[in-house]
Amino acid sequence: MAPVIHAHLQITVTLVLLLSMLSLATGGKLLVVPLDGSHWLSMREVLHRLSQKGHEVVVVAPEINVHIKPSKNLIMKMYPVPFTQEELDHTFKRASQEVFEEGPFLERFLKTYERRKTVSATLLSTCKHLLYNKELVRYLMEKKFDAVFTDPILPCGQIVAEYLSVPSIVFLQQIPCGLDFEATQCPNPPSYIPRLFTDLTDHMNFLQRVKNMLFDFVNYFLCDFVFDPYSQLASEFLQRNVTVLSLLSKASIWLLKIDFVLQYPRPLMPNMVLIGGVNCAPKKLSQVGHTLLFLFWLLLQSFRHSENL
Repeated sequence: MAPVIHAHLQITVTLVLLLSMLSLATGGKLLVVPLDGSHWLSMREVLHRLSQKGHEVVVVAPEINVHIKPSKNLIMKMYPVPFTQEELDHTFKRASQEVFEEGPFLERFLKTYERRKTVSATLLSTCKHLLYNKELVRYLMEKKFDAVFTDPILPCGQIVAEYLSVPSIVFLQQIPCGLDFEATQCPNPPSYIPRLFTDLTDHMNFLQRVKNMLFDFVNYFLCDFVFDPYSQLASEFLQRNVTVLSLLSKASIWLLKIDFVLQYPRPLMPNMVLIGGVNCAPKKLSQVGHTLLFLFWLLLQSFRHSENL
């Protein structure tokens, strides 16, 4: 009689666990604030997979864009912006051409400065028209999302996450001026992490390390130039003093599109996950894609259950 009771108890416990897992497996609500261009192309594949797994994915994007087009798997919420398709295409085309140009450091720096000035003005205008679109923001509040998925190169997603009081997941390769290191309090030693524009490797002699440190000042200048307007915009919109750094520091998970095969080794923090290869051709995405989807499932469920506690 005892073995029968024991078996019945095991079956009961198993059923309870399965029912619990069934409740956990319900799809979550994910708000996506993407960055146009190649950034969107690698993010799009992940979003389609999430939608196929039963998650409700809502993408907010400007009506005038390069690659962010309506999809049957995604809920698209478009908002108007004050520039034309021709103006946007010209801005992106010019920026993409200059990325591959070679030349002396000063020449490249000045070109980068001018390019970022134009692109930043366009992106900042896009962000303003999202935040001050009252009808769209009201819709986002009513949806009660579980998380915000965004590219931190455009800090608008972090501003939205802060306004909605929901966790954020950031999806990026790197922030050129090292703001991602600072936001996550991740070590960023100049002794073996080469800075932007230096053309250095992770093996440097003394003079190269000095050069690497000096380039930090240049990168900080670019960083202030690009992100300070967003700090002002966020402070106005949230009606309290905030900075882009403080907003980024609240990101729950950092999904980094890097690996230590193509990139030099660097320190990582516990909330950083390497997903290098996610932007490769779909036939090479299976292992990375499934891992990323499982990670998203765990994150969304943990966010939802933390709200219920």
